[in-house]
Amino acid sequence: MASQNAPETESILRRAPIESGVLRLTLNDSARRNALSDDMLDVLSKALADAQSDPLVRVIVLAATGPAFCAGHDLKEITRARQSDDRGRAFFTSTLERCSAMMQAIVNHPKPVIAEVAGVATAAGCQLVASCDLAYASPQARLAVPGVNIGLFCSTPMVALSRNVGRKAAMEMLLTGELIDAARAVEIGLVNRVIDEDALTEHTMGMARQIAGKSSMTLATGKKAFYHQQELPLDEAYAYTAAVMVDNLLKKDAEEGIGAFIEKRPPQWSDQ
Repeated sequence: MASQNAPETESILRRAPIESGVLRLTLNDSARRNALSDDMLDVLSKALADAQSDPLVRVIVLAATGPAFCAGHDLKEITRARQSDDRGRAFFTSTLERCSAMMQAIVNHPKPVIAEVAGVATAAGCQLVASCDLAYASPQARLAVPGVNIGLFCSTPMVALSRNVGRKAAMEMLLTGELIDAARAVEIGLVNRVIDEDALTEHTMGMARQIAGKSSMTLATGKKAFYHQQELPLDEAYAYTAAVMVDNLLKKDAEEGIGAFIEKRPPQWSDQ
């Protein structure tokens, strides 16, 4: 189990001490624009996995240092891999499989994950924002899936993007590769809202603390159901979510929460 008072380490991923159930992870490789390099994929994937089993962690915030939130894959690594006998096929396959697994780990994570976007998020960096459950951005944030500009369609970022915004908006981003500003990102549903830069962290952490105050059992139940029902036909979605609600009603925290509401007192969660 991770320590609640684990020190912040100056590495490519900083892990702040857990505060009120909130784990803040900060991408800290600004020299490479916080790219999802081999190393970054390793440390971020591990941090997410560790948080899954840490009962002290109830909500995760992903932030970044420097002018870029995340620039996507490291193109210099990709270029170096072309020197291998297979022209990089094994490296490309491994990188995309690992990145896809990490994005799915965010969606499938039992704890809510919030992106705090104060800079540019492009390609797999935009995919990272789209994969998070919530996203708050500063007015300086810009987002794009610009692979088409370099002959590489952003096919894997497209998966997360197209599950967050409408088809026309997603295709416009994918076909033009143009940066959109934070206001447009809110308009199409890629970001929840725009917050002034000097208040962004306070707002994001405030939302995270508010969510962390809920029953973790309830949050995990709801998050799993939310993403699963989206992929079902309407009748199957209702059948599935009705069964989820029956199971939820039988949990201790549902009994406690309903009782507390009736008795007009704060609930005491057991996370069961």
